[in-house]
Amino acid sequence: MAKEDIKFGTDGYRAIIGEKFTFENVELIVKSISCYAKKHYGIEKPLLVGYDTRFMADKFASFAADLLKTLGHKVLLSESYIPTPALAFCAKEYNSAGALMFTASHNPPEYCGIKYIPDYAGPATSDITNELIENLGLEQGDVKEGTLTLFNAKKDYFAHLNTIIDFEKIKTLKTTICFDPLYATANGWFDEILKEHNLDVKIIHNWRDPLFGGCMPEPKDKYLGEFKFLVLENHPAVGFSNDGDADRYAIIDENGYFVTPNEVMAILLNHLLKYKNAKGSLVKTVAGSLMLDKIAEHYGIDVIETAVGFKHVGEAMRNNQTVIGGEESGGLSIGSHIPEKDGILANLLMLEAVAYSGKTIVELRNEISEIINAKYINKRFDLKLTEEEKSKSMDLFLNNPPEEFYGKKIKNICKKDGVKFYLEGGNDWILIRFSGTEPLLRIYFESLDAGFIDSAYNEIRSLI
Repeated sequence: MAKEDIKFGTDGYRAIIGEKFTFENVELIVKSISCYAKKHYGIEKPLLVGYDTRFMADKFASFAADLLKTLGHKVLLSESYIPTPALAFCAKEYNSAGALMFTASHNPPEYCGIKYIPDYAGPATSDITNELIENLGLEQGDVKEGTLTLFNAKKDYFAHLNTIIDFEKIKTLKTTICFDPLYATANGWFDEILKEHNLDVKIIHNWRDPLFGGCMPEPKDKYLGEFKFLVLENHPAVGFSNDGDADRYAIIDENGYFVTPNEVMAILLNHLLKYKNAKGSLVKTVAGSLMLDKIAEHYGIDVIETAVGFKHVGEAMRNNQTVIGGEESGGLSIGSHIPEKDGILANLLMLEAVAYSGKTIVELRNEISEIINAKYINKRFDLKLTEEEKSKSMDLFLNNPPEEFYGKKIKNICKKDGVKFYLEGGNDWILIRFSGTEPLLRIYFESLDAGFIDSAYNEIRSLI
């Protein structure tokens, strides 16, 4: 496989196992990371290696750890599967030269991936991944063989979460906690830290299945039908889920309804400012809801808007004091944690928000609508187009956009990531961009009117 075939998206390199995700390509990438680590950190700092529950992820991780050892590194290999946020935390906590995580996150079962997490515990920024691409194919001279040691991150990661989350307050809840790890990596992590605090958890799908029950390891509404029944059967209950590597989350309220990531961020932003005296800015992407801006305005804090992708959010969090940072696809973190999305933290924060407020999640959702005096509707449509179709579509909307969408004039255009149209009235916008992790054109909408969204989408489809 030619090195030109290796591309880094918004969160590492992902490909189909045996097709482009091969031991040959993994070797190229691992050697590239070795070159980067030696140049920027020296040989004394350790490199960490972790993996999720995907098919062959443990084998690829062991292969990478052995290779790094022969290249002279001190290697710490996770003794079992590990959530991406836990590995990221250890990359910083252990004063390392970074970490290699074998995961394809929420992608279908046939995919695997590898991401490099630098020592600051967040996603590698474009300058770093560009250097990794440049390093592909570089050979190193003879070196003295390094060492390889197994490690377990739970104790240190849990100890850190204990400094952030008020578990004593959570213990006052009279609500049943339900959990669906989707056969994946959060199993034995989110539920275990709760059990360490004598909190009971009702759990399903808590065994490793590389096929993820025939679905996607993505905590979206459409994949959580069975789980919703568990929540309703244990009323009053709340439900929590995580994706393949536990960096994303999903929350089901007491009525069995999916809480959107935008709503979760708004609830947690309100919680952190109202009850925990958090200081700093809100960091959101261009795909984030206006409800977040309005909550920030309510409390008088600044909003920092980035391109889509947590590497952009994480970079802004590292450069600014931050209350919370996140994206509409289900990733968030807070300023007192790490600049990497953490689905386990998100779940725990929601439990804390319910406990502090004395309100149900249903009531917390209503509270947000009352604060901003609006109920926004968000939709995202994903289109599989040919490269030619995608290129022509983006060229049209970037360089020759219409003057209006379904009768609403365009008032402003942002090209921070793809193209975003702000429409007259101040409550409607449309974002069109390429996915950084999948071969898709994504079209995002926000409005107070569901009818407008459907009509505007049909109009855009006709243009494409």
